[in-house]
Parts: sequence; structure tokens; C-alpha cells
Amino acid sequence: LVPRHLGFGEPTVCGKRGYATGQDSLKQTPLYDFHRHHGGKMVTFAGWSLPVQYTHSHLESHLHTRQHCSLFDVSHMLQSKVFGRDRVKFLESLVVGDIAELKPDQGTLSLFTNEKGGIIDDLIVTSTSEQHLYVVSNAGCMDKDLALMQDKAKEMKAAGCDVDLEVSDNALLALQGPAMARVLQAGVSDNLAKLPFMSSAVMGVFGVQGCRVTRCGYTGEDGVEISVPASRAVELAELLLKDPTVWLAGLAARDSLRLEAGLCLYGNDIDESTTPVEASLIWTLGKRRRIAMDFPGAHVILAQIKEKPKRKRVGLISTGPPIRQHMPILGPEDKVIGEVTSGCPSPCLQKNIAMGYVESEHSKLNTALMVEVRKKSCPAQVTKMPFVPTHYYTVK
Repeated sequence: LVPRHLGFGEPTVCGKRGYATGQDSLKQTPLYDFHRHHGGKMVTFAGWSLPVQYTHSHLESHLHTRQHCSLFDVSHMLQSKVFGRDRVKFLESLVVGDIAELKPDQGTLSLFTNEKGGIIDDLIVTSTSEQHLYVVSNAGCMDKDLALMQDKAKEMKAAGCDVDLEVSDNALLALQGPAMARVLQAGVSDNLAKLPFMSSAVMGVFGVQGCRVTRCGYTGEDGVEISVPASRAVELAELLLKDPTVWLAGLAARDSLRLEAGLCLYGNDIDESTTPVEASLIWTLGKRRRIAMDFPGAHVILAQIKEKPKRKRVGLISTGPPIRQHMPILGPEDKVIGEVTSGCPSPCLQKNIAMGYVESEHSKLNTALMVEVRKKSCPAQVTKMPFVPTHYYTVK
């Protein structure tokens, strides 16, 4: 049940927190020993040693998140802060979104793009009421994201702009599932009913001060991500686990949950060879930014919107053997028309789900296609995403 396409493998055994020695040096989050203590099976992911699952099976963990709630360690993600009066100008020179329009403590999903319109990474940007931008981006892209931001900051500073970049060493915990609000409300004085999806606030959580709580996640469920000082991360995790509704969950459940929710995994479903148009992420482009055409790759991206792209990301449902990354997608007369980028059996639907790219003429909903699984053609159908309804919280 472990998703093969994540490239899981056994890590070298690491002793103390920080970096492992030896050829396969793996980074460890502040919760590494905590994971081992709680029965976490540690695997290598994006240069980190992280739990793939704990004592419960992948299936049990996945369904528990959908029905109750689970705690994930996502401290491997890159958390950074951008200060200075030119912070919005700085970030808008790198991303496609309208950062200037964000209200205080409101966030948005955005994309770093290159001059060819390719996606360098996806990230969440929050315009905090503390006069800085809080950015969360992917662990696997950490080096290139940091280089991109540091180079741009240096360039803008040389031109007299006021911008400073700071990397946070906070841990990041994701509490996800329908019971999240009840569990968390017991430990915070802020009214969570007033914290809608993609908004954020700094608060004490079960006595741990200075946590930034953002109502977002990677599961499709109501959830939060809590940025917590690294020295208090284990304490906070243990406090959250005191509620028996909260189970620990690892990378396996995180991957199947995000796939059911139709969310992209960078490196699988989006990368520098895919554009926001091909990836069906046009909604991330700010309206003002489209008119100004002032983001990297704007000419390529806007031309694709006008002319329609040659390929598109679609959802697929199939029966038979599971469909996995890199399997060919076949059209009429068994012609290869695309490739699967992510796939797994859906625990909720009890069908195979996948996403991939197909030639645009085959991307309409309900189009019957085939996927080549171990040299056999298996029927598949283009389906709308998310595969499972999402439950993001909006203030009524």
C-alpha cells in the first residue's frame, strides 16, 4: 500500500538530530526521535528521514483522517519570511499570484515560474499582520527555491529596494480531519469559527506560545498547519495526541489523501516542464497580473490560455490493477496520448484513481481511455477532480 512513486527506501540509521553521517546523509526534523518512539517506520523522502506510517496500516490511517483527524509532521517543508516595504514587489517578481490584494493574515496558493512558463515550485504565501510575508514551499525544491529568492533579494537590494529574506527553523505540524476544530479549540483562546480556509493567526496552542496556525492542508479535509518553535514541537505533538481522536499519520496516508483531493505533488504532477495552463492551475494567476503580464513566463502562459495547450492534466478512474506513475495512457487504436503522473487505489472510493497528462482533444470529462498496466490495456475514464469531495472551512 506504500505509493511506489514516492521513491520510498530504507534510510541509513541516524543517531542524533541534525544530519546523518555517511553517504546517504539524511536530514531529520525536530520530531525524529518522537517518530521512532511512537513506532514510525522511517523512510527517505526528499533527503529527509520521515515516517511513512506508524502502527496502524496505511488504509486505517487514511480512513481515520477522513472520519476523525490525524497529525502529520511536515517540518521538512521550507518556511521563510520576507520583510521590508518592497516585500510584495519582491515576491510578485517571482510568482504568478496577486500578493498585493491579500488581506492581513490571508494566504493563497501560488507558483514560482520560469521564463518559459514552467513551474519551479508551488507554495503558500500569507500576508501576515506582522508586516511580513510567510512562505511555505516544498522540501524537494528547497535549494533552488532559496537560491531563487536569495538571488532576487540581492538584485533588488542592489537597486535600492527594501527587502530581507529569513529562513525559519520552526517545526510544522499538520492536524487534518473533521475533528480538527474540536480538538484544537480546546487548546486555543482564539475562536476557530472565525478562522476560514487559507487564513492564519498567531496564538498559543495548549500553552505553547508563538505558534502560527494556518487553516490549510494537503488532505482535502478541514485542517490546520501549525508553525511551532522547534524546541517545543515534541511537547505540542504529545499534547495533541492526548485526545484519543488524534492518530499519527505518515507519508503514505498523506499521499493517498492528497490524490483523492486532486492536489498536485511537485516532481510528479507538476515540474519545470509543465505550465500552469497544462496543469489546470490557471486559477492561481492573479487577474491584475494577467493584465500587466509582469510575472516570469507570462507571454508563454497567456499565449497558451488563448490558443489552448497541447496537453492537459486530468483525473482518471479505473478498475483492475492499480495504475501508477509513468504508465502510458492510450487513446483510440492504442496510440499513446499521455502518461500517468500519480496513481493509487482510493481507500474511500475503492477504485483506482490517478492523474496524468493527455493530449487536449482527449481531456473532456467521461472520455473513455486505456492505461497500459504491465503490457495489458486497462479501461479508464476521464473524471473530474477532486475524486472525493473536499471539506475546506468557510465562515458562514
